[in-house]
Amino acid sequence: MGVLQEKPRRLGGGQFRCSHCGLPQDRVATLEHGWVLLEPDMRPPAHRVPAEHRWIELSDGRVTVYGVCPPDQFQRCRIEHRLACPAQPLPDLWPWLTSLRGENARQAERRDAPKPPPPPPPEEWPDAG
Repeated sequence: MGVLQEKPRRLGGGQFRCSHCGLPQDRVATLEHGWVLLEPDMRPPAHRVPAEHRWIELSDGRVTVYGVCPPDQFQRCRIEHRLACPAQPLPDLWPWLTSLRGENARQAERRDAPKPPPPPPPEEWPDAG
C-alpha cells in the first residue's frame, strides 16, 4: 500500500438542508454502516460534549460515537445537527438539568405573573384595648 497523497474522500455524504430549520447539515457515513446528520464546520472539544453525543472523525471520512471518559483534552469531535437545530426541542441530555429548567420556567412564570392588588384599608381601626 502506498502513501495517501490526497485528503480521504467522503463516502457518499454531502450537505443537505434540515427539514425543520432549513440550515445546512453534513450527511456523514458511520462506522456502523449508517448515516448521521452533523452540524457543519463545528468541532468542539470532546470533553465539553456528553460521551454519547461525541462523533469522532476517522481517517477514511466516516464517524463513530466516542464514549471514552474522559477524552484527551485536545480531542475534537462533531455533534449532530439536531442538537444545534433551533427548530427542534433540545433532547434530555442531563435529567437533572431538564428538571432544573422546568423549575426555573415555573419560577419565571410566578415572578412575571400580575400581583393581586393589596387589600383595601379598613374603614376604622379595631379596638386593641
